[in-house]
Amino acid sequence: MRLAVIGGDGIGPEVTAEAVQILDVVAPANDVSFTRTDYDLGAERWQATGEVLPDTVLGELRDHDAILLGAVGGRPNDTSMPPGLLERGLLLRLRFELDHYVNLRPSRVYPGVPTPLADPGLVDFVVVREGTEGPYVGNGGSLRAGTPAEIATEVSLNTAYGVKRVVRDAFARAQRRPRRHLTWVHKTNVLVHAGALWARV
Repeated sequence: MRLAVIGGDGIGPEVTAEAVQILDVVAPANDVSFTRTDYDLGAERWQATGEVLPDTVLGELRDHDAILLGAVGGRPNDTSMPPGLLERGLLLRLRFELDHYVNLRPSRVYPGVPTPLADPGLVDFVVVREGTEGPYVGNGGSLRAGTPAEIATEVSLNTAYGVKRVVRDAFARAQRRPRRHLTWVHKTNVLVHAGALWARV
């Protein structure tokens, strides 16, 4: 297995270093071997070179089986970096170019691990989000920026194709879990048109 590691910014390099240490132990115990390639992508690279994700690096990343990405974004209150530059130019570009449409958010409380919850009970669920449509497409713009009459829009785009494939993935994951239960969380009373599309699918 070929693993690409992008430490990124802030706490990212520390987190990915710990994750790689865990992989170094877990992989051999499960008869998995991997080679690792580290990539210097993030705020520091952009500030030094003006590059976020060069096409040549994207080509190399395509040849990997998995990408371990830490965190992206400049330091808080750093006004030298345009808002969203790294998120769109690195994180979202990887999602779009590699068609990584399933955004998984697992949540589990492990015995013996401290938690701020007074009574964690059985916390074990996975949130499945669509990661390449909705607000992620970047549709929108502004008029009269910086004036009292400024107008700004963010357009959420959903396609039947995109909704169907992520819903299929969510159902498949639910079938493999002990409770075999799926909950659709929505805001159809506000997101009327997109909500109707999701409901029909």
